Amino acid sequence: MGVEEELLLVDSRGLATPVAPLALADRPDGEAGARLTAEIQQEMIETQTRPHTDTDALLADVVAGRRLADALARPHGARAAAVAMSPMRLRPHVTEDPRYAQMLERYGQTARGTLVCGCHVHVGIDSREEGVAILDRIRNWLPVLLAMSVNSPFFGGADTGHASYRFVAWHQWQSAGPTDLFGSVAEYDRFERLLVDTGVILDKGMLYLDARLSHKQPTVEVRVADVCLDARDTVVLAALVRGLVDTAVAQWRAGVAPVPVPSAALRLAEWQAALTGTTGSLPHPVTGREVPAEEAVHALVAHTAQALAENGDLASVREGVARILATGGGAGLQRAAFARRGRMRDVVASAVSATHELGEEDDDRFVA
Repeated sequence: MGVEEELLLVDSRGLATPVAPLALADRPDGEAGARLTAEIQQEMIETQTRPHTDTDALLADVVAGRRLADALARPHGARAAAVAMSPMRLRPHVTEDPRYAQMLERYGQTARGTLVCGCHVHVGIDSREEGVAILDRIRNWLPVLLAMSVNSPFFGGADTGHASYRFVAWHQWQSAGPTDLFGSVAEYDRFERLLVDTGVILDKGMLYLDARLSHKQPTVEVRVADVCLDARDTVVLAALVRGLVDTAVAQWRAGVAPVPVPSAALRLAEWQAALTGTTGSLPHPVTGREVPAEEAVHALVAHTAQALAENGDLASVREGVARILATGGGAGLQRAAFARRGRMRDVVASAVSATHELGEEDDDRFVA
């Protein structure tokens, strides 16, 4: 499994700052430098881990990617923060790239104004047939992953009332969201061709689905989550995604049918997850009935428990889930930072600190 994290670049005032091209120009040669890439907006950088089977090694890679992004941003007066949207006002600057220029011309303000940071988890698969079977059997659990990752309560200097406002902003894009059951590779391929042939999206790269088969490597890619503030939460998320994949494969091989929940119901579940995270209620992933979000989270852990245990992840996931439920995840931590003095700059300073596990003294210039 591997993880991609999109990080926001902020200046000493806590404002998003377009220094990604300068920072990336300074990246070192070789494997370490190749793990950072540009994104559509110059105020963000994407980090990419190597594939791992061990969660401790994955955590070390996530932390290393964050530190490298931060180290490259610092000489240009910026820091890297793992927040899913800018808490303060911003005006994004589109990265100079022919594809992004085409998107800007075609999609106007959606391309020009959307700056969101997500977390994408890749898990290796043996075949596309297996991959489609996985997509069909994990889709009803993805809203719970979103609820656990929520990390964007503030946007443009105000509390949005949502735990993940990134979800709201991201769904301006045409193809974002859940899918219906596929049942076969032929149906998955037909679905992709149908959407591309509409001419509404440029190509398969713009299939911004909650989960999809990667077009670049033999993996299932789960894209539903906010970037997590705490790097440990990123790894909990990745372990759960791998657990879901392993569980889905076992069900597929045993002839267990997917849960036939309509995509419209999944969209409602995601919307609710984005609104309240783990602090409200969620539709149960199997029954669809309203339950406390904590119950839905525990249902996810129970559903994947055997796979988590076989992967050596069960104890660490349980510990991480308890931490997320206690804090409310990134959204809860951001709101707690704002509550202390009512200053949005404190939210950004606290986020920078949490991103890199630094003490408050390291970020004094972000609080002044």
